[in-house]
Amino acid sequence: MQTVTTLLRLALLPQFGAIKIQQLLEQISLDTLLSYDRQTLSQIGWNAAQIQAWYSPQQAIIDSILNWQQQAGNHILHYFDHSYPFLLKQTRSAPPLLFVKGNIDVLSSPQIAMVGSRYCSPYGEHYAQTIAGELAHSGITINSGLALGIDGICHRAALDNHGKTVAVLGSGLNQLYPARHKKLAQQILENNGALLSELFPDTPPIAENFPRRNRIISGLSFGTIVIEASQKSGSLITARLALEQNREVFAVPGALDNPLSQGCHHLIKQGAWLIENAQDVLEILTPQISSLMPFTPAIAAQTPTPTGNRSTAQNTITISPQAKTVYTPPTINKKAAIKLDIPPQHQALMQQLNSATAISPDELSTALNRPIDQILTDLLELEILGAVQQIQGGYIKNIV
Repeated sequence: MQTVTTLLRLALLPQFGAIKIQQLLEQISLDTLLSYDRQTLSQIGWNAAQIQAWYSPQQAIIDSILNWQQQAGNHILHYFDHSYPFLLKQTRSAPPLLFVKGNIDVLSSPQIAMVGSRYCSPYGEHYAQTIAGELAHSGITINSGLALGIDGICHRAALDNHGKTVAVLGSGLNQLYPARHKKLAQQILENNGALLSELFPDTPPIAENFPRRNRIISGLSFGTIVIEASQKSGSLITARLALEQNREVFAVPGALDNPLSQGCHHLIKQGAWLIENAQDVLEILTPQISSLMPFTPAIAAQTPTPTGNRSTAQNTITISPQAKTVYTPPTINKKAAIKLDIPPQHQALMQQLNSATAISPDELSTALNRPIDQILTDLLELEILGAVQQIQGGYIKNIV
């Protein structure tokens, strides 16, 4: 409880995103942090607003969240919890806290993310349903964002094939969005799946929060499959984040005259795996499951009864129980300076921003002569770090 409370206090600090919290906890333990006085906090790089917020925590919000945790089926996983998803923990911007409804064990199962257009064609719907259903039938947990279109289709296909699925929300779990997927969300819970968010439970659905959840979707998964996406689709951000997390990216090709095929074709040109069915995915990822999961999996090749008219043999993947270990954060005695660690590749972008006038992603793309999906991904990482913030009209640089 103390760990969760302390991390909630950190999460409530101004300009203190997930990356900055992760950087902090890599250098000092929570116990050490709690022992620091105002002068020491200033010495490690905290500004006056952060120090004031640390010593005057928003206790009503904290108490409300702790009360939410006490309700049946609700869980808060912190970064040091043995139930925190191992693959997600390996990413640079792993959330310090995850709010979960449902089965937390499913978060440690082998997952594949499936994303795509909210306004998919019958072609996209068919392949999303077929591939998701076959993967779920093979023992893979389907991970997506509960959005309309491809997301919802993949969640339903997993359930229809007696599989499990995880929905990562761009809102708090008490503010489920979209409303028309409330029944689907309930079905996910009833079938041993989970709903997950890094946002406080009462956080409403705000547009700027939805791109942030993409890194969680890809971070939980061994690979990301994109089915129908335009050139500016948020699905391409998820794919780029997956690549940065050293995960596999798969794309389903489509008709050359379909704008929703352009994003997938772009990914294939950039080196994504071209896939036609679930077997293509399993051939790539089955060996990785045994090498990347923190336990020894037992993988048995079988030929289950196929769904639909497909007769392709598939692999059934079963994972032995995880040998769980509790991670202990490092403790140092010296007073380490914790400052914003801006990656070198983002310096040029930061130089284009200022703290007064918002600049749009399109303007940044033109000024830096870089693809818009790369700009959006970099802005997301900088926002999580706390270096920039999104306002009306674009992005501004935070004053630290």
